[in-house]
Amino acid sequence: MPGWKWSSDMKSIAGTNSCQKHHVGYCLSGHMAGKLDNGSTWEIRPGDVIDIPPGHDGWVIGDEPAVLLEYGGPATSK
Repeated sequence: MPGWKWSSDMKSIAGTNSCQKHHVGYCLSGHMAGKLDNGSTWEIRPGDVIDIPPGHDGWVIGDEPAVLLEYGGPATSK
């Protein structure tokens, strides 16, 4: 969604200072950028394979929604 930013839209829900999920997937459309807790930055564009470690912020760039196909392991509950 254009204007979406993890630290603005998800931080209060997650209750952590940064996203703690490991994301592995593929960008179908849109443009995103982000910053790891260690200060490194990243960008995602269509056709990019993603491997974003836990401890990051991310945001959509531009007016086009970012659509990502994310791969994950089996769901677990606590």
